[in-house]
Amino acid sequence: MEPSKVKTFGILTSGGDAPGLNAAIRAVCRTARTQYGMKAIGIRNGYRGLVKGDMAPLEQDDLVGLLTVGGTILGTSREKPFKNPEKDEETGLLPVEAIKKNYKKWKLDALVCIGGNGTNTTASMLAAEGLNVIGLPKTIDNDIVHTDMTFGFHTALDVATDAIDRIHTTAHSHSRIMVIEVMGHKAGWLGLYSGIAGGGDVILIPEIPYDISCVAKKVEERRDAGRNFSIIVVAEGAKSREESLLDKKAFKKARAAMPYSIAYRVAHELENATGLESRVTVLGYLQRGGTPSSYDRVLATRFGTEAAHFLAEGDFGKLVALQNGQIVGVPLEEIAGRVKNIPVDHPMIKTARELGTCLGD
Repeated sequence: MEPSKVKTFGILTSGGDAPGLNAAIRAVCRTARTQYGMKAIGIRNGYRGLVKGDMAPLEQDDLVGLLTVGGTILGTSREKPFKNPEKDEETGLLPVEAIKKNYKKWKLDALVCIGGNGTNTTASMLAAEGLNVIGLPKTIDNDIVHTDMTFGFHTALDVATDAIDRIHTTAHSHSRIMVIEVMGHKAGWLGLYSGIAGGGDVILIPEIPYDISCVAKKVEERRDAGRNFSIIVVAEGAKSREESLLDKKAFKKARAAMPYSIAYRVAHELENATGLESRVTVLGYLQRGGTPSSYDRVLATRFGTEAAHFLAEGDFGKLVALQNGQIVGVPLEEIAGRVKNIPVDHPMIKTARELGTCLGD
């Protein structure tokens, strides 16, 4: 065994599930055990389990067959121990105090926190509290800063593209406008990439506020050219030009008042503007579930094995990230509270425009 500064570590998955979580768990734990003789403690249901002390040792047999399995064997939650903290009625402890207590109780030398923006923001705050923490970047939105790619994105992209391909045939057969809603509240990476891969005629993403008249014009141009169907790919966080002028609070209030998701609103607006029949497909959780793609299995495995090396070296307070094909460590405080949006001059934006794709502006 090689020398290691960590003997026992806890590992958790937090936030929305994504393909590749189990592959990452497997990679961290197997590498840590075989290379350094470390002991892994699985923490159930994300930060909630860390607060409640709901954890158990992860043995070798627990990792068998995980590479291809979707979801997470550890379970997950959206618990945020630093947000509106309240003392536990039984223990009288605040969540962060309970975390520190359980960290010591289980004799943990470090934590591995696998998740997206919220997870790694919390990980950064725990690091500031004095805990040894390492983060891994998981999200189908691909919106974590300072990493070129997050695992989960490619699988979701494959699913979304396949759905658009299938909807194309129905759109052509019935001469309809087909509006496909994909995930992406704050960043439109999944919408942009799946829209291009699936041959979308219109792609609406949060970074580029749309004018429905521009979208209608594109649809009418296609109709006048003899193409009586259109494929509209809409990220769930897409916003109109009017909405883009609202502050954060007013925007959230307006969205909460909507009786349906954005795809239905766009479809309704287009029917009124063009007179053409529209249909909506919301892909929803289909994008997050199922078997991870080969790419995501490999990427999650790379992140996981490197996380084990970070543990052994005592290189804490870092996110394991991918930059220019290389695995690097990025300080968690540089990740916390930030979202990687698509720059308006991004090459893929340019590619979409050069194809004649309407981006709503």
